[in-house]
Amino acid sequence: MKKITVFTPTFNRAYCLGQCYNSLTQQTNKDFTWLIIDDGSTDDTKKLVNNWITEHKIDIIYHFQENQGMHGAHNAAYRLIETELNVCVDSDDFMPDDAIEKILSLWEQYGNEKYAGLLGLDIDRNNKIIGTPFPDGLKKCKYYQLKSRYGVIGDKKFVYRTDVIKKYPEYPIFKEERFVPLGYKYMLIDQDYWLLCFNEVFCNVEYMEDGSSLNIIKQYKRNPRGFAHERKERMKHSYTFKERFKNAIHYVSSSIMIKNWKFLFESPKKLLTFVAIPFGIVFYFYIMNTAKKGVMQKR
Repeated sequence: MKKITVFTPTFNRAYCLGQCYNSLTQQTNKDFTWLIIDDGSTDDTKKLVNNWITEHKIDIIYHFQENQGMHGAHNAAYRLIETELNVCVDSDDFMPDDAIEKILSLWEQYGNEKYAGLLGLDIDRNNKIIGTPFPDGLKKCKYYQLKSRYGVIGDKKFVYRTDVIKKYPEYPIFKEERFVPLGYKYMLIDQDYWLLCFNEVFCNVEYMEDGSSLNIIKQYKRNPRGFAHERKERMKHSYTFKERFKNAIHYVSSSIMIKNWKFLFESPKKLLTFVAIPFGIVFYFYIMNTAKKGVMQKR
């Protein structure tokens, strides 16, 4: 069996998936499987992948499912993965030639049962680090403490132990919604495990800074149940009062969107949620008036 699975959720991305494929065929260590989760594509993705499978350059598994959104694709991946480690590389991203070799070497050298996995860096097309690197000397962390405790911002690349990630609940699927923040599962893992962190580049991502906040607003409006679910969990597990209160505001706003007037009784932090109600109402109107202007952050 291979050591690590690289999994790629994709939806109508035949036009760019080849970039990811080419980067994987050029890996200096090929002790991996590429698992493609086709989340309901109607383009030539299946034909394209079948051609790659016949080339026998790397080990490829193709799985098709009805469209469920990114989190649904992650659910499928975690059900199917059998290797010790796993890492998600999006359909428009790619890995540096030595990424797999680097990940496996770091895990072999430093990994053990108390760690859920590794965190590495993402870079953009200009080889610029997304956000900020880890502080010198920081060897382990809780992902949701990186910003509040160390001032580390920006996307990072997760490499998880498969046995750990399978222990936690799947992302919920809400009818007519296609998004639940992926951080929900990472936050639960944070409660029980540490992550090793390295200032090593694991992935090159297509990242557009313009419009990032507006894009999340569009997602917020389209998927209020998914956001409400995640905000309830973050109220329970956030490390600071500021974070808990911010999530209470978001929870109120999302609850108003879905007309869930029982939100106060369903909240894990009822007093905090009660205090957040006026702020949540203001935020609700802000979202409803701003969402029309959204542009995409990440293709």
